[in-house]
Amino acid sequence: MSYNEKSEAITKEEWLQRLEQFPFKQADMNRLIMNYLVTEGFKEAAEKFQHEAELEPSVELSSLDDRILIREAVQAGRIEEATHLVNQLHPDLLGSELYLFFHLQQLQLIELIRAGKVEEALVFAQSKLSESGEEIRFELERTLALLAFEKPQESPFSDLLEQSYRQKIASELNSAILRCEHSEDSTPKMMFLLKLILWAQSKLDSRSISYPKMKDLETAQVEPK
Repeated sequence: MSYNEKSEAITKEEWLQRLEQFPFKQADMNRLIMNYLVTEGFKEAAEKFQHEAELEPSVELSSLDDRILIREAVQAGRIEEATHLVNQLHPDLLGSELYLFFHLQQLQLIELIRAGKVEEALVFAQSKLSESGEEIRFELERTLALLAFEKPQESPFSDLLEQSYRQKIASELNSAILRCEHSEDSTPKMMFLLKLILWAQSKLDSRSISYPKMKDLETAQVEPK
């Protein structure tokens, strides 16, 4: 029997049943969750989970405070404040992480566009981003393209105005700070597991193998192919 024939014999219900019967340890799941909360800087959630799961985090939760302030500033669109905090905490970080520094400047430009400050946005782009380099010119062009629309939030580039984009850069900055501090985990271990799922599914897809596919990683929704 071929691999394809075997996979066709497995229904969504059978696959979910196999997952439910998989012998994982709750303690391992708890450590995975705690690692995510600590690495991403969710101190309050980590404190609650520490009490509920009776699990000690790998670091002192008070050490998360600086990263939390920086993350909150980025997610609230206070980019100058976030940049100032980073420079106070690690003065050489943004000088060595040029792509990250561009993203912070890009966010500052986006905030000017969001506020309708067109002239100020153009001056900022010309003075701060004109020599950003070829590798990031495409991202800069997408950002400046927002100025061509009366309602940028309805443009093809509106994803740059979404809260999720702030969160993306906040996570990128958080990882850079952890690397700078020589932290063992600069990326949550959960992210590696998600990447492994995507890699495995892409391999199965490339071989035209039918299987119950996880279509939505956020909700873990599984659907038959």
